This record gives sequence, C-alpha cells and structure tokens, in this order.
Amino acid sequence: MAAARKRSETTRKRAVRRDNGAESGSRVALVLQGGGALGAYHIGAYQALQEAGYEPDWVSGISIGAINAAILVGNRPEERLARLDQLWEEISWPNEWGAMLDGPFRMAFNEMSAAGAMLFGQPNFWRPRFPNPALIPQLEPEAASYCDTSPMRATLQRLANFDLINSREVRISLGATRLSTGDLEFFDNRTQTIEVDHVLASGSLPPGFPATRIGDELYWDGGCVSNTPLNAIYADDHRGHTLVFMIDLWGASGAPPTSMDQVGWRQKQIQYASRTSQVIASLATQHNLRRALKASGKSLPKPAPEDAAVTTATAMESDQTLDIVHVIYHPTSDQISESDAEFSRPSIAARRAAGYEDLKHALAKAPWTARRGAPHEGTIVHRVEGGKVTSLACH
Repeated sequence: MAAARKRSETTRKRAVRRDNGAESGSRVALVLQGGGALGAYHIGAYQALQEAGYEPDWVSGISIGAINAAILVGNRPEERLARLDQLWEEISWPNEWGAMLDGPFRMAFNEMSAAGAMLFGQPNFWRPRFPNPALIPQLEPEAASYCDTSPMRATLQRLANFDLINSREVRISLGATRLSTGDLEFFDNRTQTIEVDHVLASGSLPPGFPATRIGDELYWDGGCVSNTPLNAIYADDHRGHTLVFMIDLWGASGAPPTSMDQVGWRQKQIQYASRTSQVIASLATQHNLRRALKASGKSLPKPAPEDAAVTTATAMESDQTLDIVHVIYHPTSDQISESDAEFSRPSIAARRAAGYEDLKHALAKAPWTARRGAPHEGTIVHRVEGGKVTSLACH
C-alpha cells in the first residue's frame, strides 16, 4: 500500500512539473540555509513551490534549515505547510501587536524582541541556563553553552514523524560539524536512521547552543564550516537532471551602513553570503570540469584509456546535470543586526511573505526551462535577486 502511494505521488509530481516547465524526469532538491529567525523565509518559499507542484524529492538543510527540513520530510505533503506554520507559531511569543508599528518604532520593537530572546529564550525552542555557565570553570561538553535546547527536542518529536523520515519517501540530508575534526558531515536517511539528535546537531550553534552527542562524537552547527548544504547534492552520483531550489538567507549586496547597527547587519550578510558564493562557485566549477571530462572522453584516441592518467581522469566523469535556482532573501529596512535571533511574529510573517513572493517570481521566470548550456556545462546557476535573473555556468 505504501509503495503504491509512493508511485502515485511520484507520477503526480512529475505530471505537475511537466505542466510547469520542468523536465519530466527531473529530481527536485530543496536546499535550506541556516540563519536562525530568518528561516521563516523558508515557509513562504516552500508554499510557492508546493502551489506550483514542485514537491521536493530531497531536502538538504543546515541549522534552522535542518529543523525546517525535518518538519517537511516528517509530514505528508498535505500537512507540511500547516506544520511549518505551527512550528514557527509555537517558537514565538504572542506579540502580533508589533505589526501596527512602523519606522523607528518597529525597529525598537524588533530590538526588544531580540533582547527578550537573549534574556528569556524562545518558547518550545531554548531557555537560558542558570546559573550563567560563564561563572562555572568546568563544564560537561553538552552543557557548555548559554542555552538549553531540550524544548526544541520535544517540539521536533511532536511535529515531525521520524518513522516517515526514515521511510525514505523523501531524502533528507542534514549538515553538522564534527567537533573532534572540524569537518562538515552530512547525516542522510539513505545511509542511516535519522533521529531528533541529528537535527539538533545541525543546529547546535556555539556558544549559545550546546554540542550534541551522536554515538561517540560531538557535533556543532554545520554553519561553523559552511552554511550552504549543497555539498550533499554534489556528492551524490545521480545520473540525470536535478533542479535545485537553493533558499539563501544572506545577501551580499546592500547599501553602505550609516549606523553601528547597520554595520553589524552588513558584516553578517557579507560574511555568510561570500562563503555561500564561494561554495557554489567551487562546487559548480568542479562539477563542470567533471562534465568536460565526460565530453572530451568521447574524442580521445583508442590507446588513451590505457594510460593511467586518463583512467584516473575518466573515473571522475559525471553524468549529472544541475540547474541551481539561487533565491536570496533581502531584509526590509526595519530589520536589525540581531535579526537572526529576532523571532517576533510580525517579523516572522514579513519574512514568510517575502519568501513566497520571491519564489513566485523565480517560478514565473523559470530560467531553467531555457537551458542553453554546452554539453560540458553540467551546472548552471540561476541567480534570482531584485527582480533580475542571471544565469551562468562556472568554469
């Protein structure tokens, strides 16, 4: 029965994708960045994708992206959006009245919201430790943090069905940093059983949140190494086309700051956005080189494959093609430098609405349908930002 339902859902998704301009055999991947409270942008982005028929076959996430990924994969398609909204309502205080404010009054409200998160925590997410751990000279690794995230453990267990996650109907990859080596590692339901600790590990951002133990290893937030969970997609040796919707919470472009708060905001944006651009460019360039090897192998003389160097090179060939739709969140002028810790309901609603509008725009443009890349261009990146679409292959 479950297998029949899965086949029916796959057929339905492919039919809808054909109607919306995607290749009928395309695999759809949703890549969710980390960014704390900015992750509300993911909700609207997913809503737009769902309405257009682009239910993901694979969700890859880091930090808040891992939490949202667990909610998506841990629920049936018809329940996903409601569960995401429920999650974000439960982890925020009931302060909808702030939506009536604007300008400097709204900024002051946002600053109070962020300060309240630092002092009192967020419901169903984290609570401050008492006494202050900075006053304790020696701590257990799992307690060496300013906050306790056990409330989020209970929230995830209630809102995400881990049996469904591990049924592998939808693939999930969660990035975390192995504390002993500093390496980025991905937990994947194709190779292991995903539990709530794997989700928490991906979001264990120090010094606020504690390391999470899995087996004999401790893990911190994957964003300590890379905030862009594309690595898992590229590591998969897929034969065919993958349409990747990468939902980026940090934009590199912006006006020069004119206040110290704006300095802090721009510093965060540039820091995280530049690393994202570097990761995309590096992975895409490597992939296109692998595709070039595949294309050039057809024209090699017959004796060449016997050469050890050629054998090594051809072993790196790739049959996969990817279109990465890179959609970037840009905050409104009332956002503050601590927006990643600002979980007020008005801000959540604004970010959610921005995600919906930006993805609707990307889907309307559908740049992947006009793919004109050469055979060796395995990855084409479609950057959707500020009403413009820029498509390029990285060499």
